[in-house]
Amino acid sequence: MEQSGTSTRLAGAVQGLTSELVSALRSGGRFRLAAGVTEADGPEAADGLALAAVRVVGADAALPNVLRHTPPEPDDLAVFSRAVHAYPPPANASPTSVWSHWAMTRTLLALDASFDGMPGHDTEPQAAWLVDAPWQSLTHQLAVLAPLAVPAGDCAVARVARGRPVDVARGFVRAVRRRDWLQAAGAGRWLVLLDDVPETLGLEAGLEFVAQMGRDDPRVALQIEAAQLMRAGVRVRGVRV
Repeated sequence: MEQSGTSTRLAGAVQGLTSELVSALRSGGRFRLAAGVTEADGPEAADGLALAAVRVVGADAALPNVLRHTPPEPDDLAVFSRAVHAYPPPANASPTSVWSHWAMTRTLLALDASFDGMPGHDTEPQAAWLVDAPWQSLTHQLAVLAPLAVPAGDCAVARVARGRPVDVARGFVRAVRRRDWLQAAGAGRWLVLLDDVPETLGLEAGLEFVAQMGRDDPRVALQIEAAQLMRAGVRVRGVRV
């Protein structure tokens, strides 16, 4: 029962953080990560639940800074860094968990070069498990790793996606037909960055449809807002995440 209560509170914290990120992307205003997860005593006061929520959201916890080129406040960096260090992937972690953590460390380094030298930040995980994945599994995994889908985000996962635009498009259509709005939104975020996406897909209309159907889920809204900003031409200047 206690574990169930903790899971419920974590889900609520993730939803709250995601909603704030969506609001920041839509408004173009500055996003303060620390303001949402700490008390007046500063970033060191962030509790484990708040840091866990940042870890679940992953690199997207810094997405407004990344996409809009706005430097994060020191307190925000401190909270993000604490989440990275508090929840390293265990030895038996899934590939998506390892990649998610790597994306956070690379984002942290991109936002503040003083973090250069963090253990493991320069060791890119392998992606052999994804190269020959069936298109259905590929789309599922890419949707889970949507925080890696950012302009100039060169990494092994992004290179796999760039080599299979038709498969990702097929996965997007399948997710829409299955009414899996979160997977569709994540796949759509990748598609806006890929070349040779079939014009018959109607990606822009598809993204709008997913946004409408998944409007009650802030996780869907976050992926759609990111996709639409990138499709509109928002670019990251020299950031490799």
